[in-house]
Amino acid sequence: MLKRTKKLALNFKILRFFLIPTILVSTQFINNIQDARAGLEFQWDQNSGYRRLKWFQKENKRRFRNTIYFFFRPSDRNSEILKINLAIPKGFKSNLYKEKISLCKVRIGGFQSRTKCLEDIPADIEINTDESSLRSINIYPYSPIPLNKESYAIVLKANNPKRSGLYQFHSYGQPSGKSVSSYLGSWTIVID
Repeated sequence: MLKRTKKLALNFKILRFFLIPTILVSTQFINNIQDARAGLEFQWDQNSGYRRLKWFQKENKRRFRNTIYFFFRPSDRNSEILKINLAIPKGFKSNLYKEKISLCKVRIGGFQSRTKCLEDIPADIEINTDESSLRSINIYPYSPIPLNKESYAIVLKANNPKRSGLYQFHSYGQPSGKSVSSYLGSWTIVID
């Protein structure tokens, strides 16, 4: 009987020797499960005229300083653009300053390179705020954005809002030769 209890105690010590470190090591992997990202974007109405545009943000945490690139690739433009209007969603409550908004010719990054502004494009920037808390940014480049194989971006440097969620920004552009802006596309930004 004594032999059996000693053997049981020894087995328990060996089990404890292997089990406890395994649990301690695996807890850090359990915490990182929340950082898993899905490569899927869900839209309520797929049959509407919604057009998804490409974007990049440096930081997606709440209340962090962020730089967001809203891209206009060659396939996103049908003609030269005289004016760009960026509609900001109601829930995106962050202070916007003209000095922190710019328009540039951009190299879109990927696996081997980073997203980077190659050349700043001079433009007048106007921030509109309505009483209903709808905000928009009007960008008037000094010369029209040409229809070529270059990519352009609106660069917005701001603090992320306090609330996490999905924020959908819409863009409208005034093509050369027309007096009315038309829909260019939308970006859906994720804040965790």
